[in-house]
Amino acid sequence: MNQAGDIAAIQQRIIELQVEHRDLDKVIEQLIEAPVPDELMLRRLKKRKLQLKDTISVLEQQLTPDIPA
Repeated sequence: MNQAGDIAAIQQRIIELQVEHRDLDKVIEQLIEAPVPDELMLRRLKKRKLQLKDTISVLEQQLTPDIPA
């Protein structure tokens, strides 16, 4: 795959992860508002959300060109 293809693939993956991150926001919000929130599920979803955020950051760094010091 060429560099432009790599960049497009990374950008597409970032978009997919951002969508999943937003979806998790909605699910977490609904769980919090439930009469009896499932604390274990909330912890798992919040952990997944943090993992997504970290992965998005790593991918975004791959798109940023290195700046010579």
